[in-house]
Amino acid sequence: MRVDGNWFRRERMRIFLSTLGPVSDKPVHVLDIGGTASYWQATQDLWGAWPLKFTLVNLDVESHDDGPFAIRSGNACSMPEFADNSFDVVHSNSVIEHVGHWHEMAAMAHEVRRLAPAYYLQTPNFWFPVEPHYRTVGFQWLPESTRAHILAKRRLGFRGPEASYDAAMRNIQSVNLLTSRQMRELFPDAQLRHERFFGFAKSLIALRTPYEG
Repeated sequence: MRVDGNWFRRERMRIFLSTLGPVSDKPVHVLDIGGTASYWQATQDLWGAWPLKFTLVNLDVESHDDGPFAIRSGNACSMPEFADNSFDVVHSNSVIEHVGHWHEMAAMAHEVRRLAPAYYLQTPNFWFPVEPHYRTVGFQWLPESTRAHILAKRRLGFRGPEASYDAAMRNIQSVNLLTSRQMRELFPDAQLRHERFFGFAKSLIALRTPYEG
């Protein structure tokens, strides 16, 4: 059975909306780390009742404004340009697994928790049988060197084949999936939700609403 990415995206948006509280006329300032305007435009029918104003932060983009979207260049692991609680809610979808290893992940988690009283952060689950970037069963469980050797020779999912072993290793190390235990450590003040597919936890969602202590 094919996984319907749009269905998961819309279900995730419904979970995110639980961080916003009741609909009102007061603008809600959203920081989306690693997000795009097209992502939000595709689900506007779900969030359109709220007057959301977005700041979208990505590496190596040209800073500009586009309607409700303030697009800014920045680093998910260090955003000193924003003061504590500059936003009402932080959103991040499938980004933390790309920022580096534990040191960088912890730095990003600190920024997420610092910048708003509420947040939603989703990431693929290390223990889900199919690795989502390489679309291969159990690929993430193989040693790095084995994965790089395979990727240097063939295309897997959205990636490869790479021209050299060096390029393959860089590709492999650009994805570091997290477990439930690691997410709880990074986000101790959040609920941890499991997005399930045929009984397996496909993704992990750290969710903190403004109603929690």
